[in-house]
Amino acid sequence: MNKAEFLESLQERLKGLSPEDIAERISFYSEAIDDRMEDGLTEEEAIAQLGTADDIAARILNEVPPAHPAKTKRQLGALEIVLLILGSPIWISLLAAGFSVVISLYAVIWSIVISIWAAGVSLAASALGCILLMVILFITENVTISFAALAVAMFCAGLSIFAFFGSKYVTIGAAILTKKSALWTIGLFKRKDGAK
Repeated sequence: MNKAEFLESLQERLKGLSPEDIAERISFYSEAIDDRMEDGLTEEEAIAQLGTADDIAARILNEVPPAHPAKTKRQLGALEIVLLILGSPIWISLLAAGFSVVISLYAVIWSIVISIWAAGVSLAASALGCILLMVILFITENVTISFAALAVAMFCAGLSIFAFFGSKYVTIGAAILTKKSALWTIGLFKRKDGAK
C-alpha cells in the first residue's frame, strides 16, 4: 500500500469526525510517513511502522470526544404559558426597567466623553482669546498686562493639548466598552447549538 492509498483509507474510516479533525489527522500521518522516509525507510516500510488504517482510526475515534447531539426544542407546557401570561406585568416592567438603566448608563458615559471634549475645545478657544487680548493690550501700550495674557494663553494651550489626549483615550475606552457590551448582549440571544 502506498502513501496515497493509506491516507485515503484512513480518511474513509474517520468519516464520523468533523472535516477539520479529519484534515488535521491526515496531515499528521502524512508528515509522519514523510519523516520516516527521510530517515531512510521505503514508503511501504514507513506505513507498516505506523500500523494499519483500521488500528489508527480506532485509536483516533477513541481519543476524540463524541459530538454533542443537537438539542431539540422543548415545547412549553400549558401551566408555563399561563404563568408567563399572568406574570407578564411584572417581568415586562422589570425588563423595561433594566433596559432603561442600561441606556442611562450609556448616556452618562457618552455625556462624560462629550464634556471632556467640550472642556478641551473651550481651553483652546480661551488660548486664542488670550492671544487676541495680548495683541490688543500690546497695541494700547499695556505691555505688562499683554505678557500676562500671553502667559495665560500658553497655559490654556498646554491644558487643551492634555485635554485632547485625555479625550482621545476616554473616547476609545468608551467605544471599546460599548462594542464589548453590544457583543455580549447579542451573544445572549444567539442560539447555542454546540456549533462553532
